[in-house]
Amino acid sequence: MADPVLLITGASSGIGAATAREASRAGYRLVLAARSREKLRDLQQELGGDDRAIVVACDVQDHDDQLNLAHEAENAFGQIDAVFANAGRGGEPGGFSEADPDVWRDMILTNILGVGLTVQACLPALRRSRGHLLLTGSAAGRVTIPGSMYSATKWAVSAIGYGLREEVRGSGMRVTLIEPGMVDTAFFDQPPERALQPEDIARAVLYALSQPSHVDVNEILVRPTPAVE
Repeated sequence: MADPVLLITGASSGIGAATAREASRAGYRLVLAARSREKLRDLQQELGGDDRAIVVACDVQDHDDQLNLAHEAENAFGQIDAVFANAGRGGEPGGFSEADPDVWRDMILTNILGVGLTVQACLPALRRSRGHLLLTGSAAGRVTIPGSMYSATKWAVSAIGYGLREEVRGSGMRVTLIEPGMVDTAFFDQPPERALQPEDIARAVLYALSQPSHVDVNEILVRPTPAVE
């Protein structure tokens, strides 16, 4: 059988790029999506060039871009076996009383609408392959964080994961929520004192993907180990 195909949104850096590298080592062919193709070219070459990875420009807020992403994936590789809906953005300080509403708008459209559009565009191919859909949620989508619209968007991603799992029940598809705690990525101007690395989350994604078809890993919550007292 041909090597399986994994599509990743938000693949140009951080968790997305780390997952692409981990999946490549595991034998996956990759569909790498981000707003700019140029940000993906070096990663594509690192992962084996056109035969092993394609790059697609995709603004996850744009329905036509998302449909084109799924089309380009199937056109290049003939199938989509797994999708990691990973594109997202963080917020800004200020809470509900002072945050910039334009930042909210972009964050909500990316973190919620963008995930929904990725799911919708890729579902037909995943139903055919009885594939696996993974969503980047967050530990922030499990707790109440004062004044955090970002946390609210990740609660919504959790709800998308739960709702999707029920929608595809009995189809052979699997749905996994990947829920990182604080990760040292471009979300932060200064690396947090104690934080996970993108590679830590990539290994969690590959753990879920590597399970046999009768095992559905619903959620993986990954947090940094607390400091030793």
